[in-house]
Order: sequence, then structure tokens, then C-alpha cells
Amino acid sequence: MIDFFSDDMRRDPFAAYDQMRRHSPTFHVPPPFDAWLVFDYDGVKRVLSDHDAFSSCVPAPRNWFIFFDPPRHSKLRALISKAFTPRMISNLEPRIRSLSRQFLNKFIESGKVDLAENYSVPLPMMVIAEMIGIPSADWSRFKFWSDQILLLSHTRSGTEKAAQAIAGFREVTVEMSAYLESMIKERRAESRDDLLCRLIEAEVDGEHLTQEEILGFFQLLVVGGQETTTNLINNAILCFVENRDQLARLKASPELLPSAIEEVLRYRSPLQWMMRTPRREVAVNGQTIPPGKLVLPMIGSANRDMKQFPDADKFDIAREPNQHIAFGQGIHFCLGAALARMEARIALSDILVHLKNFDRIGTEPWKPRDALQVHGPAHLEMRFEPAARLAG
Repeated sequence: MIDFFSDDMRRDPFAAYDQMRRHSPTFHVPPPFDAWLVFDYDGVKRVLSDHDAFSSCVPAPRNWFIFFDPPRHSKLRALISKAFTPRMISNLEPRIRSLSRQFLNKFIESGKVDLAENYSVPLPMMVIAEMIGIPSADWSRFKFWSDQILLLSHTRSGTEKAAQAIAGFREVTVEMSAYLESMIKERRAESRDDLLCRLIEAEVDGEHLTQEEILGFFQLLVVGGQETTTNLINNAILCFVENRDQLARLKASPELLPSAIEEVLRYRSPLQWMMRTPRREVAVNGQTIPPGKLVLPMIGSANRDMKQFPDADKFDIAREPNQHIAFGQGIHFCLGAALARMEARIALSDILVHLKNFDRIGTEPWKPRDALQVHGPAHLEMRFEPAARLAG
């Protein structure tokens, strides 16, 4: 039986995805994982969109609003959207550009780098930390929280790592809650221009977010706000290294960068699956899924479905149309999609202009990142021709 969560499969699941779409588009993985996997585009889109049949309430942290159904989800998303606005995100662009250049300048003259460790991991981490209002002295603490939260995807593995992940998450939740309580007291004593203040002040129909709800959103930002962008940047570099013709095409036509980012999102989706559970017995692709069972809509497979995307296994930076579902679908569409796209645009612009003739060092298979649901390398050793240090 195919192990969809092995390192080999997480590096390159796409041939197996194709096989499953053709022969078993809805497939049950036995215990200890005990989940139903849906592989085809239409099936995945249905699971993500049909909120009457599929609930978002799954075994997960109790205060993460993405695991709520309406009306509670609607209330929390409305409150968070009051603070996490498009204008707030667009105002981050100068700071993101400055951080990008600071990180690049640390290694740009060396000619080689672990791009993940030295650039694509710390860049979105610091963007999120600064956006929340966490001081630079606490960034290492913030990274520790992030590392612990990312291990939550192992909780259904039935291994010792599952118990460790649960214990680690409980410990950082206690620590983060105390830290947040202190920050909220500071903001109420003296308001600041950061996301935390906006979350405290957000109001819809006379209701405000509780400390527990703000904590849940912070933990979500640690996972979604960092991990998605990190993998989007790393996966883009992998795509360009493996498809030199498309890299040359992009360099000749830089205006294709937004389209190229969308193609990376489709071709190597940073998030490979989400979680849902049927409210009742549901038939998907001829298979009957019992109520209450875990269902994984396999986004990474849906985005390679030949029925939806002609030449789906071809990386085409000018693909049109490109109706991928890398950021989800329906009422749970990712709130941070615009931020991830903007960070990727800034990062890849700087990398493509200032790291000449880049390539991977060595031929060893890359190690996947810790979180089982994401796709991307934990390390990305690169060589390149040094360029001048960046201004700004």
C-alpha cells in the first residue's frame, strides 16, 4: 500500500496522485491514520465547498477558527477581517522589501547558501512577528513556538512522535497564553499600530474577540503565515531549477512573475491537504464515507488533475486559466493569501535579480519539512554567482 506520508512520497507524490485519481479517487487509509483521502479536483472542491455535508470541526486545537462551522466561524472571521485588512497587508510591503534585502545581504557575497534556513524561513517569520508586535528580542522564542506547533500534523500517526507533538503543543500554548496576556495589558495601557491592537479593538455587532480567540489566531498565523510563504518561495526555486526554459522565459518577461507564482501554487502546492469530516453518510466518487470520519481533500493532487488543467504535469508560468485551489475554497479561503503572494513576489524579484545562475548543490533528495500537510524542503543548499549587495 502507498504510504502518502513517507519522506519519499512527500518529496514527489505526483505520480501516485495521478494513479489514485485514475483508479481510486476516494480512498480509505486504515488505522492508525484512519482517514478518507479525496484526490480529484471536483471531489476536493466539493469537500471544501459543501459545508452542509462536510464540517470543519475536526480533532484540532479548540480555539482555531478555521476548525469552526458557521455561525461561530462567520463571527470570528468577520472580527479578524476587521483587523487583518487588505490595506494593512499592502502597508507591509516596504518593510518586507527591507527585510528581504537584509537577509540577502548576509550571504550574497559568499556564492552559496542554505536558502531555506537563511532566507525563506526567517523572512516570513519576522514579518509575522513584527506584524503581531513581538519585539526582536523575543524572535527566537517565537521560532520555538512555531517549530512546536508545526509538529501537530503528526498527532494521528500513532507513533511516539504523536504524543510528543501533543505535549509540546500544550506546553507552548500555556507559554503563549501568558505572553499574550502580558502583551494585551500593555496595549490596553498604551495603544500601538500593530495587529494585536487592531484585534483587541475589532468589533462586530457589539462583540469583541476574547483572549482565547486571539491566541488561536496567533497560533494559526505562526503555521499559515510562515509555512505557506516559506514553501512557496522554496518551491518556486525548485521549479525554476528543474525547468530552466521557464526560468529563462521569466527573466526575459519579468511581468510574468505574478502568473509564475500562481503556477508554483498549483504545480507544487505549499499545503497538500486540509481536514474535514462528514456530518452524515456521504458518497464521493462512488465511495460511501461514514459520518464523523476524517476526510483529507488532497489539494496537491487536485491541482494536478488533467481534467481541470491541460498538461497538468507541465510547469507553465503563463498558464491561463489557472483556477487552482492552493489557498482553499469557499468560506475557509485563506485570509493570508494576499500576504503570501506579496511576500513571494518581493522575495522572488530579489532572488532572480541578485542571485545569478543559481542551482542546487548536490543531488541528494531534499528532506521534507516537519509538518506532514505541507510540501517543500527543510533545507535548500544553493550555489550562485555573487552579486552586489542590495541597497535599502
